[in-house]
Amino acid sequence: MKAVVFHEGSRWELAEVATPEPQPGEVLLKVLRTGVCGTDEHLLHGGFIAKLPLIPGHEIVGEVVGLGAGVEGIALGTRVVVDNAIYCGECPSCGRGEPLFCQRFVSLGCNAPGGFAEYVAVRASKAYPIGDLDIDVAVFTEPTACALHGIDVLNLRAASHALIFGAGPTGLLLAQLLQMSGAASVTVAAPTLSKLELAQRYGAHRVVQLKRGEPLASADELRAIAPDGFDAVIEATGVPELLELGVSLTRIGGTVMVYGVAAEQATASIRPYEIFSRELTIKGSFAQANCIGRALFALKSGRIKTAGMITSTVGLSTFGRALANLHVSEQVKTVVSPSAN
Repeated sequence: MKAVVFHEGSRWELAEVATPEPQPGEVLLKVLRTGVCGTDEHLLHGGFIAKLPLIPGHEIVGEVVGLGAGVEGIALGTRVVVDNAIYCGECPSCGRGEPLFCQRFVSLGCNAPGGFAEYVAVRASKAYPIGDLDIDVAVFTEPTACALHGIDVLNLRAASHALIFGAGPTGLLLAQLLQMSGAASVTVAAPTLSKLELAQRYGAHRVVQLKRGEPLASADELRAIAPDGFDAVIEATGVPELLELGVSLTRIGGTVMVYGVAAEQATASIRPYEIFSRELTIKGSFAQANCIGRALFALKSGRIKTAGMITSTVGLSTFGRALANLHVSEQVKTVVSPSAN
């Protein structure tokens, strides 16, 4: 089969590799769609939890075309989304009920073969039937699951005032989930006007266009929206300067969430006295654990909107366009369809 393969030295190629055989308890999927995420670029450069060489792609929708020994309850031809996260269930973290920090954590597309390929083998228990849900909606299940985990960690109080930095797929999903989980007002701040228009279409109460390269230039406008500070500020871009700004925009006793993936060596300047004297809480949100079912339900319900979010569909042979699109501000979401040119 054809697959995109990441190699050491930030190299990638379209390669001919062996089609996987489903092992006991696994199903073989013909890949229909796989979403492209900023994390994929981090993996290309050896970051995050990359194990190279690697077939990347962790936002997978596929059709069951093969069954391993012992698999029951799922039929050939079933369309599914994949929970790419696998936990051992035995290590200290799993024993504490924190499987996301499993010592033997496996993530398809991150440290195990993923979905930028014609076929992928996955555990049957990690394949969730999508029914008649459109595959271009279902492909948002994994990023929605990650956003749901972030909302769980944030633990927002009812009638809160929230600010999100970032209007990429994650920011747009978080903005909608915040409205479902207690926020009375959600402000989205980002530099790209077309993305802010999507945020408004999805229900954001206010949007603020940031000046590209000069995020602090919008500080006064954001302060005017919440003079006493926002109850919660979510940094969903990975830009350290926005994290610094977010701390200053958080009300006394409020919460700052680091959601965006910054470079591992990136630093932000935060004054400990400010955290201490204003009793601020800083939280992180890393991936997702056991949220796929809820995310799929949210998408099926229609409460989470994705129309207009896919701005480009590429094939395996044109994967380079997918990576390039991560740096095109007007591109929101690129998906890979193995059958596309």
